[in-house]
Amino acid sequence: MKIALIGYGKMGREIEKIARERGHEIVSVIDIDNLQDFDSSGFLSAEVAIEFTRPETAVVNFLKCFERNVPVVAGTTGWLQRIDEIKSTCEKEGKTFFYASNYSIGVNVFFAINKYLARIMNQFPSYDVRMEEVHHIHKLDSPSGTGITLAEGILANMNRKNRWEENHEPVSSDVLAIHSIREGEVPGIHSVIYESDADIISIKHEAKNRKGFALGAVIAAEFTKGKKGFLTMNDIFNF
Repeated sequence: MKIALIGYGKMGREIEKIARERGHEIVSVIDIDNLQDFDSSGFLSAEVAIEFTRPETAVVNFLKCFERNVPVVAGTTGWLQRIDEIKSTCEKEGKTFFYASNYSIGVNVFFAINKYLARIMNQFPSYDVRMEEVHHIHKLDSPSGTGITLAEGILANMNRKNRWEENHEPVSSDVLAIHSIREGEVPGIHSVIYESDADIISIKHEAKNRKGFALGAVIAAEFTKGKKGFLTMNDIFNF
């Protein structure tokens, strides 16, 4: 498959490595210093573009791909205030867009476990629930897209929580508190903690490196080829 990369930082390089290992061809690499290459023959030949850049540039990049009829696998987070616009474009104009807050297969298994546990714990109001997420100091959005997805999974399955809030201190009982930490070069640690007067139940996912994210993005690109519409990891995996 012919793949274009948009963004050539640490994630872009890891995606390139895994894509080549899986037999794919990288036909274009676009970064901040060669934006004119959106109109290059290499980019226009791509069967899918994988985008990992910055929140403030992501949507512009998506729209450039749409204009050139190149399907997008989006890895950037922090731009979701415009997601309805992207969904609408896919629906009305027949564009192809794949979005996940986290492409790691392990994290997507964790998402499913989180929802299941929330359904169980909804029956036990003596347990309060909170979240903690830790990322490297270069992470631009807070809480992370993965953290927000986890929070949404809890809210959808727990009656006593109405909204999430980024807060390091105790909050009102109807609020799910998320404690976001930025330190060192941590790839990503996400924890969900249920606590009562008697005990603590917790689940945690800890990324060892970027490989899981990159592999998942390439798998998503393989899945996206030849499809139309707005796609997510739920279309690949039925947990």
